Amino acid sequence: MRRPRFDTLDEGALLRHIARGDRAAFDELYRRAAPWLTVRLRRRCADPDIVAEVVQDTFLAVWRSAAGHAHGSAGGSALGWLWTIAAHRLVDAFRRRARQERVPVVPVAETVAPAAEEQVLAGGIEPDLERALLQLPPELRQVLCAMVLDGLTTRETSLLLGMPEGTVKTRARRARIALREALS
Repeated sequence: MRRPRFDTLDEGALLRHIARGDRAAFDELYRRAAPWLTVRLRRRCADPDIVAEVVQDTFLAVWRSAAGHAHGSAGGSALGWLWTIAAHRLVDAFRRRARQERVPVVPVAETVAPAAEEQVLAGGIEPDLERALLQLPPELRQVLCAMVLDGLTTRETSLLLGMPEGTVKTRARRARIALREALS
C-alpha cells in the first residue's frame, strides 16, 4: 500500500491517520499546527515554559485521543478541536501554578497585532457584526473571545484572564449589550 503524501491532506484527514497510529501523520500535524498554537497561546500567557508545556500536553492528548475525534466528531474542525484541548490545558496549567505559588495569575497585556480570532471572524461573518465586534473595547472583546470562540466557562475564563468571575460575567454581559445595540 502506498503511503499518502501528508502535506496534501487536511488536518481532519491527518487526524484519521493519527487515530490509526501513523507517526508520520502526527509529525505533519505537529509541523503545521505547533507554531500557530504556540503563537495563540503566547497571546494568553507570557510564560514561555507554560506555553511549551501546554503545547506538549496538547499534542500528547491528540496522539492519545485522535480516534475519538476522528470517528466520533459530529462536525467541528480538527484545528478547533486542537485549540479546545490547548485552552483547557492552559487553564489547568494556571490552576497548578496558582496552587503551587499561591499568587494570582497576571494576564498578558493586549498586543497590537490582530488576534487569530479577529482574523478568523473577519473572513466569516457579516460586515455589520464584524464592525460591531471590532468596536468593542479590548477588555470586552477578550472576554467574549474566550467564552464564545474558545468555549470556556466563566470560571475558566476567569483563570485564563486573571480576573474575578464576577468581572468576567459583567464584561460578557456588557459585550452582548454593546453588540445588540450596534446591530439594532
